[in-house]
This record gives sequence, structure tokens and C-alpha cells, in this order.
Amino acid sequence: MLYLDTNLFMGPIPFTLGQLHNLVQLSLSKNKFSGEIPPSIGDLHQLEELYLQENRLSGSIPESLASCQNLVALNLSWSNILGGSISGHVLGSLNQLSWLLDLSHNQLAMSLPLEMGSLINLGSLNISHNNITGIIPSTLGNCVQLESLRLEGNLLQGSIPQSLAGLKAIQVLDFSHNNLYGTIPEFLGTFTTLQYLNMSFNDLEGPIPTSGVFSNTSGVFVQGNPHLCANFAVQELPRCFASVPTKEHKFVIPVLIALSGLAALALILGMFIFWLKRGYKSNENIVHSYMELKRITYSDVNNATDNFSLVNVVGSGQFGTVYKGWFYAQDGTVAVKVFKLNQHGALHSFVAECKALQHIRHRNLVKVITACSTYDPVGNEFRALVFEYMGNGSLENRLHNHQCGGLSLGAVICISVDIACALEYLHNQRIPPVVHCDLKPSNILFDNDDTARLCDFGLAKLIHGCSSGGQSGTTSIVGPRGSIGYIPLEYGMGGEISTEGDIYSYGIVLLEMLTRKRPTNEEFSDGLTLRKYVEASLSQTQDILQPSLASVTGDQFADQIPNLQECNTFALKDMCALRLLKLGLLCSAESPKDRPAMHDVYSEVTEVKEVFFSMDNRSNDLTLLRKKGGR
Repeated sequence: MLYLDTNLFMGPIPFTLGQLHNLVQLSLSKNKFSGEIPPSIGDLHQLEELYLQENRLSGSIPESLASCQNLVALNLSWSNILGGSISGHVLGSLNQLSWLLDLSHNQLAMSLPLEMGSLINLGSLNISHNNITGIIPSTLGNCVQLESLRLEGNLLQGSIPQSLAGLKAIQVLDFSHNNLYGTIPEFLGTFTTLQYLNMSFNDLEGPIPTSGVFSNTSGVFVQGNPHLCANFAVQELPRCFASVPTKEHKFVIPVLIALSGLAALALILGMFIFWLKRGYKSNENIVHSYMELKRITYSDVNNATDNFSLVNVVGSGQFGTVYKGWFYAQDGTVAVKVFKLNQHGALHSFVAECKALQHIRHRNLVKVITACSTYDPVGNEFRALVFEYMGNGSLENRLHNHQCGGLSLGAVICISVDIACALEYLHNQRIPPVVHCDLKPSNILFDNDDTARLCDFGLAKLIHGCSSGGQSGTTSIVGPRGSIGYIPLEYGMGGEISTEGDIYSYGIVLLEMLTRKRPTNEEFSDGLTLRKYVEASLSQTQDILQPSLASVTGDQFADQIPNLQECNTFALKDMCALRLLKLGLLCSAESPKDRPAMHDVYSEVTEVKEVFFSMDNRSNDLTLLRKKGGR
């Protein structure tokens, strides 16, 4: 694995990367790489995941990529200006793609090749915001594993092909901002898993269907199609024209009314029975999708944890105990979260975590490997989740284990960027958006590379009826949701779950890292909170920063007179600490509307990181010169 993402690398991607023949995962995303994708990438025959998004790449997608036949995830999206096309030969060769193919937000000028239908294992396809022309190929209906299909923002024409009726697993479907015409196919109303359907700003006509996703108007977007009509109230569409009954038909009306009444009664009874069963079945389907990854039994979990030995316990919470374990040689050490099903709410927590983690994958989120839903030997229900093992502990330990000595400013900045990156992904790059609902130091873990990763989605909530455009979605809750000290004020007053709630928790965690004070410390009582404490002392930052940060101006040169450049370096470091303090206050504002959006938070901490590490390099050069006697 080679992860170099979220840095400031510039220039072309080295051609010599093609010599790393055993490379399985390569991520160069969120840098400033420019030029073309080197054809030598095709020499990485073992490569399974390739992430080059958010760079400044140009040129065409190389034909040599067809040689990477083990790829399961390919992301070339955003901020790149890739032109030309991706050939049918490449797509036909990448039929192992199972998780993601994202070519969105580029300048691809092409028609969709028929070979796209060979991606029969693919779960998410995003070719939005390009210059794609022609029709939607009928072969796309062969991609029966697709859960997300996004083609918006292109120049597609023609009608929606009937072959797409085969996409039974689809959850997100976006055809908006194209030139599609014809009627909306009835089969779209038969998709039981479809949650988000956007066909706005095309040239569609006729009535919209009434069943399935169309019965939940918050998940359907059809505006900008002037020739559409509806037989029920939806998005201010005109009513479909109904002809006036002629004289000879009038005698039929009473009979039709009676039959309609009976049909409506039968429908209501049927829907009542359906909704009773639906919750259980949908939860089982979510768990089943994980079971398809790697099937494990109760015996497997028992053996992996050495009969649930207390020696292997690495953490415990309200709803589950986490064990260190070993399943498969290729997985290495794993973390096994066994749910306490005798605890009220534990089963709901398991389902919530499965639902939240089902479609998300990011380097700053702890990766789920599989789930176990079975019975133990005496017939009790058993639920467990298997995750990557994070071998470097939690932020909670690093902050409050006094043997650790506290965090450096550079560490605080890196952790802030990592977690902001994870939340920006959850809030703005997922449909529907995901609200974590329990952000706190004990849920921030560190992998072997010391990258911070967010874990524990047991309280997470999917915000339906919300696009990923950065606007917050909300859903009502009863009672607090989260951990004391990190719960936003509006949750405690029975408010609504929203992305702003996570931003509040992020602000508190940021202030906790900078001050090394828990928001639940005894000193915070009688109306005094961690936020108010920082706000009142902001003019004396050295008094509120934790000791390892308060000396950010350093005493390494206390016996010498620092020169002007050194003074500037110290001042800039103080400025970085102050910017983080102010950001923490802004994120933890009492009113949700006063908090910044997560993409703005991510931009701010990324900028602080760039400033800090650019001057940190200069400071290291000065220190080296002094040790050598230079001045």
C-alpha cells in the first residue's frame, strides 16, 4: 500500500511508480500533481485500488490501464481536467471493478461504450459532470450489482432504456441536467431499494409513476421538465389532463367508485402488513450485504478472540465489547466488536452501524471487513462486526494518558485535517449524507502510519431527502444522541439531527486537543463550559494551551538572541494555534446556523497545515545551521 494523499506534491506522477509490481493500493489524491497519468501505471498488475482524484491531471486516460485487471476501485474525479475518453477496451478489461468507478467532474468527451455492460460486479458508477454525449447504453442494465448510478451534468440524449429494469439493487439514480426525452419508465417505481431519484432538467414528458420511490416525494426530483404532469401533488407539477366522461360512460361511475373503495381498503390492509414486515427485512438485507463479503460463523469469532478472552479486550462501550483477534492470514490482526444484545438498544446500534458503513469507504474511516449475524451454541442471537485493527491507540489515550506527554502542534493540525476530511466525505460526498452523531476522542483511532481514523457508527444517521450539495439535512430525534460534553445543545433540547451537530462535536474535540481539558472536567460547572473558558481567555492563548503547545514559541534558543526569521517562524506558529482555537469556537457555536459547513472547516485546517509545515521546514534548517555553528 502507498498512501500519499492530502499533501502538497506537485509536478508529474513519477513514471517509476510502475516498478512497484507488488503494489495493491495506491492513493495520490488531494495533491497538486499535474501532467498525464503515466502509462507505466498499467504495469501494476496486482493493483486493486487506485485513487488519483483532486489533482491537476490532464490528457487522456491511458489504454495501459486495461492491464490492471484486479482493480476493484478506480477514482479519477474532481479537479482533474482529463479529456478524451475511456475506451471500451479498458472498460471491458476492468470487469473486476466491484466497489467504485468515479470519473466525475472531468472533461471527458465521449459516448458511453457498450462494454460498460461488462461491469457486472460494480457497486457505484459516477461519470457525472463531463461532456458525455449519445444515449444511455442498453447494456448498462447488465450491471445488476449497481447501487449508485450518477450520470448527471452531461449531454446525454434519447430515452431511459427499458433494460435498466434489471438494476434491482439500485439506491441512488441521477440523470439530471441532460437532454433525455420520453416518458418516465414505470419500472422505476418497482425498485424497492431506490431512495434517491433525480431526473430534473431534462425534456421528459407525461405522467410520473405513483408507486415505489415516487410515493415518497422527498426522494424524487423532477423539476425542470416542462412537459411532465402528475396525478397527485408533487413539486408543483400540473395535474395530468383527465377527459370528461361521456353520457354513455356515466352509468359506470358508481360501479367504479365502489370497486375503488374496496381496492383502497385492500391496499391499506396490504400496506399495513407490508410495513410491519419491512423494517425487519430491510435490516436483514443490510446485514446480508456484509455477509457476502466474507462469511464467518460464531465459531470463527470465538476462535479468533480465543474464546472471547479478557486478555484480548481492547475496548468496551454501552452496546459492545471490542476484541483483538485473528481471522485470515490476508487480514492480519483485526478488531472484533461483539454487541451486547441483552442491552436495550444494542441491536438497533448494530443495524445502524451496518447501514452507515454499508456504502462508505475512506482512508480516514476505520474499514469494516465483514459482519456476523447468527446464533450462539445455546440459541441466543449473536451480532458482531469485524474491522481493521488500529494498532496505535486512540486520541483519548494520547490526550489524557499523562505518560504520553501531550500532542505537538503539528500532531494537532494533522489530526484536525484527518477528521475534517472524514466528516467532509460523510456530509458532502455521500448520498444520503451520513451524520456520525458520536464524535469524541475515544472514537478517533490511529493506524500504523499514525493517520487518524474515525470509528464507531453505532449512533450514525442517514439523512434522507437531502442532496450532497453541502446543505444540511435534518431528522427529528427524541432525547440526546451522542456523548455528554460533545452533544450539541440543540440535541439536548430535543432538536434535530443534522450535519451541524457533527461540526459542533468537531469544535469541542479541537478545543480539547489544544487545551488538554475534557469538556466534562469538574472545573466546568455553574455555567462555565470548555468553550466559554477558551473564549474568555483567547487574548492570553499561552494560558489556555496545553503545556506542549504553550511553548510553541520554544525555549530551544533561550540562551541566544533569535534572529528576525526565527521570530517570524515563532509568530506564525502562534498564529496557527490561534486560528485553530478560533475555528474550534466557531464550530461549537450555540446556534447551528452560526457554524461553518464542513467543507469550509476542511479548507481552513488544510490551509493551516500548509502554513505550519512550510515554515516548520525552514525552522529545521535554522536549527541545523546553529548546531553546526552557522549563523
